[in-house]
Amino acid sequence: MSWGAQAMVIFWIVFIVIIISVFMANADTIKRNFGLFRTRLTTTPAIEALPPDITESEPSIQEHPQETTAVQVQTPAGETEKTAPTAEPQKPAAQNPSQTPTQQRNEPARNPSQPAQTRDRNIYYTQIDKDGQILQSRVSRKIQASDSPMQDTLNTMLMGPSADELNKGIINLIPQNTRVISATVRGDTAYINFNEDFLFNTFGVEGYVAQLRQIVWTVTEFPNVKDVQILIEGRRLDYLGEGIWIGSPISRQSF
Repeated sequence: MSWGAQAMVIFWIVFIVIIISVFMANADTIKRNFGLFRTRLTTTPAIEALPPDITESEPSIQEHPQETTAVQVQTPAGETEKTAPTAEPQKPAAQNPSQTPTQQRNEPARNPSQPAQTRDRNIYYTQIDKDGQILQSRVSRKIQASDSPMQDTLNTMLMGPSADELNKGIINLIPQNTRVISATVRGDTAYINFNEDFLFNTFGVEGYVAQLRQIVWTVTEFPNVKDVQILIEGRRLDYLGEGIWIGSPISRQSF
């Protein structure tokens, strides 16, 4: 045998030995892979599950908004099968007849042309006669009825005389920017609470006396009030201006 033929035989012998060695070293792996391959050939492939946000047969509500699909519900033997509608548009709930809208419909409608209820109230201003004497001048105002008639009356007085009254010499000597904070009655005494602008009268002592008279005369027009306690920002002061006492309730007889 020639040298080339011997070399070829030796090569194939070595190759076969290597193949057998590799096979023996990986016998367990090859056996396991072969078993897995045979299992896949003999079993039915599993159906891949759909993602949770995809359904197979139920149509989208947005695509078919007017359709209603009935779903058959399987029940155990002996029970009646029920069907439940799906994708049905929700109907608005019926209102309870006792709710407010129904009550409002039953209320009589107000006539916009009907005037609001008013009452005639007497308020007092100051008038100076030809001799320079300071007098009290009573005028009447129609004031809308409310839960605070005394405060509404005082606020109307603070608005000042009308143009016709001014032409007659009727003036308001209560300081400008005066505001009524509150007006309450305890017993037969009215407690009238003003802001601090009530303290500053530019007409001197006569002006202070005149403004107090306007308040006392106007408030005591209410039949349940006999005197008035003046308060400034909720505080009771002893004097107003130059020695005019306001530390206790003031009546018409105080002047």
